[in-house]
Amino acid sequence: MKRLAPRVLLAAALMGLSAFLLKGDVWTFWTWWILAFLMGMLAMPVTGILFAGFEDKGWMFSKVLAIAVAGFLTWFLVAVKLIPFTAVTCIVVCLVCAAVCILLYRSQQKKGIDCLPEGKAELIFWEEILFFAVFLMWTYLAGFRPQAYGTEKFMDYGFMEAMMRSTTLPAKDLWYSEGTINYYYGGQYFAVFLTKITGSRVELTYNLMRTFVAAFAFVFPFSLIHQMAVDKLGKDLTGKKRCVPVLSGILAGISVSIAGNMHYVVYCKIIPWIQTLQGKKPDSYWFPDATRYIGYNPDVPDKTIHEFPCYSFVLGDLHAHVVNVMFVLFLTGLLYAWMKSVREKEAVVERNHGVDFWRRQLLMPHILLAAVLIGMFRFTNYWDFIIYFVVAGGTILFANIIRFQGKIKKVLAVTISQAVEIIVVSYLVILPFTLKFDTMFQGVGIAQYHSMIHQLLILWGLPAVLTVLLIICILWEKLRGGQNRGLYRLMKAIDLPDLFAIIMGLCAIGLVLIPEFVYVRDIYENGNARANTMFKLTYQAYILFGMTMGYGIFRMLVTARQKVFKIFSVVGLVLLCWTFGYFGNSVNAWFGNVLDPSGYKGLDATSFLENDFAEDASAIRWLKENIKDSPVILEANGDSYTDYERVSAMTGLPTVLGWYVHEWLWRNDTADLNEKSADIEKIYTSTDQSEVEELLKKYNVEYIFVGSTEREKYADTLNEEVLNSCGTVVFRDEEYGTYIIKVNK
Repeated sequence: MKRLAPRVLLAAALMGLSAFLLKGDVWTFWTWWILAFLMGMLAMPVTGILFAGFEDKGWMFSKVLAIAVAGFLTWFLVAVKLIPFTAVTCIVVCLVCAAVCILLYRSQQKKGIDCLPEGKAELIFWEEILFFAVFLMWTYLAGFRPQAYGTEKFMDYGFMEAMMRSTTLPAKDLWYSEGTINYYYGGQYFAVFLTKITGSRVELTYNLMRTFVAAFAFVFPFSLIHQMAVDKLGKDLTGKKRCVPVLSGILAGISVSIAGNMHYVVYCKIIPWIQTLQGKKPDSYWFPDATRYIGYNPDVPDKTIHEFPCYSFVLGDLHAHVVNVMFVLFLTGLLYAWMKSVREKEAVVERNHGVDFWRRQLLMPHILLAAVLIGMFRFTNYWDFIIYFVVAGGTILFANIIRFQGKIKKVLAVTISQAVEIIVVSYLVILPFTLKFDTMFQGVGIAQYHSMIHQLLILWGLPAVLTVLLIICILWEKLRGGQNRGLYRLMKAIDLPDLFAIIMGLCAIGLVLIPEFVYVRDIYENGNARANTMFKLTYQAYILFGMTMGYGIFRMLVTARQKVFKIFSVVGLVLLCWTFGYFGNSVNAWFGNVLDPSGYKGLDATSFLENDFAEDASAIRWLKENIKDSPVILEANGDSYTDYERVSAMTGLPTVLGWYVHEWLWRNDTADLNEKSADIEKIYTSTDQSEVEELLKKYNVEYIFVGSTEREKYADTLNEEVLNSCGTVVFRDEEYGTYIIKVNK
């Protein structure tokens, strides 16, 4: 009871703090946290089996497993037109999944199978506290700049609004009314799925989803690396060493979700310090510079992108690669759980190649689930489909070498069969998406430009060096005295957590190197050829590196026999901790004085309308409140990343043509886009009423919006008399003159 009281007080204090900081938004915040807790708890009969080797039985991973399974099943049933995409059907699917888990739990009880983390209440408590605290921190920060305005937020928010309106998937493309969304909308879909089952509003959950993901980006690395450290220390987990799993887990969580890179250390700290010593005015530092370095400093015709999670969470985009962070981290934990389960059974030598043998190899639940997740990545973030197929393949190969004692034929036969199984399953489960999706892939090109060595070292030198040192340290220990010769003996001698850290580290290094040789061709090839390839590959490299460093630093510091490894691990730890300052720098630059709670503006992503689009705000809100389904509304079209398409983005209502470059990327048909652009101009400016009516009918336009950007773009040529003759004004802002016309049928 004495130990329980402080925990209750801590939990109550966090709940009270959340109410104080988030004000009225706290109810939606609590709803999402409770939902994750309940869904995760109900999924434990499945998670507890998959993560049986974990101390907590995969408690934290269970939350995302439940979301992934229920959400993906709902999407699949909607996509094949078996159910409509409504809040009711989403809830029903969740309840069915919960019922299956309850029945499975009762069956497990009868068989004496333990799927719950009994005796680990303290670990579960602190994991929940960490999750709640990090979720609260990011949600509070988001409230200082909640607007879905700037960068690609119009697109991300618009996707959510479009899916909220739609009962079918994919939803209508809000910027191309004649088609459906032809992009990787899975990330925004899961945000909408959670919005529907919680009865929330997109205005709030746009921000809540990104802070939800940010919380998982901390607790998943913590949980995985904590377990790896426990497995490594084993019986030596006594005395002061009992702190090692917690410290390594926290370091991994911070490294993945909060840290920056060495660009911050060099250009924000070291160079300004040197300039100050020289009597010069130190250079200022803008936190996005850490993601736009190669190609920009110095300025060369090879502009690239190398973002990482902290930057994404601060910036506030809800893009595909951001939401998928929680799913790729879940998959990484699942792969380690699988390796752990098969490693513990390695004493059983498989000799029979009959039906039973292949049934066991091809019906492994971990691999089947991994295959489904990898397939799901094709509509959440396609790049992760390729990346994590390779990561999964490497994990399976290493595990099979040990399982089958290095027997090449058997290792290759099983590994290839399981790889084919993953490909087949991943393709089958995502067919409802791929059959309706026009690929943007234009082939692979040979890199004509290469990053400067010092730039690669600044961005990736620290994690790469620490990874190489960890590998050398492990090999040094296992190869001393001429023992463990041969690949099988060596890998068998390497402890499982060491081996998995090596896999993560090598995959990360490979992801960094690939853009130096090849790139995927797209419409940005002129001047930005490597940008998208480097962006997506190194984003995942950063995540894998973060977990590798979290494990590797304490692994070398605590268990390495050679002092040189301990020294380098201390130096690496200091440098890594120095990069944590990026978080404070970026938060201060983007959100302002977050230490003053009075600056909290709330989570409403549309709150900027009254300030930035005062002329259009009331008309946009009228559309949101009064127009159901997805009728086509016409607004002036414009270039990407501009103020154009504020109506379609904020309402989810489809317009004839939206952001030009985005639709060019998604459809690669500039002739069609140019025709639509010309037709929109004719509708707003033509003096021929019959021509205007014909074009309105051609695009099935039901509403015409006349506001700030329409008047700005068409200026003196805007023919409001003709427009008004085509329908009836259903809304007019008397102060600003903005109005909406309902087109005559």
